[in-house]
Amino acid sequence: MRSIPAFVIAGTHSGAGKTTVSLGIMAALQHRGMKVQPFKIGPDFIDPGLHAEICGVPSYNLDGWMLSRDYNRRSFRKNVQDKDVAVVEGMMGLYDGRSGATEEGSTAEMAKQLELPVVLVLDAAAMARSAAAMILGYCQFDPKVRLIGVIFNRVAGKGHLQYLKEAFRSLPGLKCFGGIPIDDRVTIPERHLGLTVAKEGLLNQRFIERLARLIETHVELNRLLASARTKIAAPAEAPLQKLPDDDVPIAVANDRAFCFYYPDNLELLRSAGAKIKNFSPIHDHRLPEGVQGIYLGGGYPEIYAKELSRNRSMRLAIRDFIETGGPVYAECGGLMYLAKALTDCGKRHHPMVGAYPFKTRMLPRLKALGYREILSTKKTFIARGKKMRGHEFHYSEIYGSPGAKAIETAYLFEGPGKTKLREGYRYKNCLGSYVHLHFGSNPRFARSFVAACRSTKQ
Repeated sequence: MRSIPAFVIAGTHSGAGKTTVSLGIMAALQHRGMKVQPFKIGPDFIDPGLHAEICGVPSYNLDGWMLSRDYNRRSFRKNVQDKDVAVVEGMMGLYDGRSGATEEGSTAEMAKQLELPVVLVLDAAAMARSAAAMILGYCQFDPKVRLIGVIFNRVAGKGHLQYLKEAFRSLPGLKCFGGIPIDDRVTIPERHLGLTVAKEGLLNQRFIERLARLIETHVELNRLLASARTKIAAPAEAPLQKLPDDDVPIAVANDRAFCFYYPDNLELLRSAGAKIKNFSPIHDHRLPEGVQGIYLGGGYPEIYAKELSRNRSMRLAIRDFIETGGPVYAECGGLMYLAKALTDCGKRHHPMVGAYPFKTRMLPRLKALGYREILSTKKTFIARGKKMRGHEFHYSEIYGSPGAKAIETAYLFEGPGKTKLREGYRYKNCLGSYVHLHFGSNPRFARSFVAACRSTKQ
């Protein structure tokens, strides 16, 4: 057992400021020379990327629906072993999850699974004594959640904070760790899929230092750390697997257009024998030397569609790789890149790889959002009849040629209204889908994909 400060930062609702507070606390702790291990509850990709930019280590997703309780606990314990502090950013509001009826997938559920204390971020703009009533409700809704204190956000000034603290005194057993003023200089711009991603360079040193100063000035960080000390057990030993001696080179698209990857997915591929070779479909003109497989993750291909389309040599290289039977796995943005063409938000048409006969186009409204459990109806990189879990979130849709109807599908899952949807588009040894699968929900997927790459010599 080790004892380190470890805590969950939750919000009263989406937009309360928990990401800014989380990033600021991480930056302040890093500035003190502490080794910080960040985590993100839920399926989000963008916040973990921002965490990693500040902390210099991957931020791991913890998810009560996609992943088992044991997987979450092992992941948390394994990744905090050599760290000084663990900061876990929640999702949405503290009690928001997969449904309104249960805690499944919520921040509250994960805090209880990991036995971690919770710090609540409350947007105090235009509030005073009513803030105490709101906090009391969060405390009493589920007494098993160990709420240790509150950070007020968007405080108008010293007088406003004094009102909030006076009201807070009616809540014994809770601590007020501080009040953060409104500061537009640390606002992170948003777009249709959420916040700006880390690879776009927002978190420069000046921005990070400003975040750290904001927290050091307005949050009682020492008090928070002392209140959040937690005993953490050593991780259970994973069973050893005998793997072939050779590493299998797998190309992973990694640039501003493709940057949505669960760190676990890449680590599970490595543990199955993959040697990850990052490449950029925007800038590189050929695939990395000797690759035997390709992984195209999600991201923002619609924003960089012109650059992706102009790089014709890369498009042709990937198309040739697929036509000669090379194993390729693509999800969401990667699927859009492999289509015949992409129509961006400005209705501009851009030729893409063309492995699939259909096209994709951006819509002014959200097309799909939610957790997905896919059932494999055909043998691909997952055995027929097996299930995996993931998440779908996109503003684009498939449309186009008559060939789109003929493309083979390998997944079946339940969509809105409990309708059964066929998805998982298969062409030769290429599998693409709008669903971002978490390989931790079925680690055999990673082993099967690496095995397929190993057996295919280009």
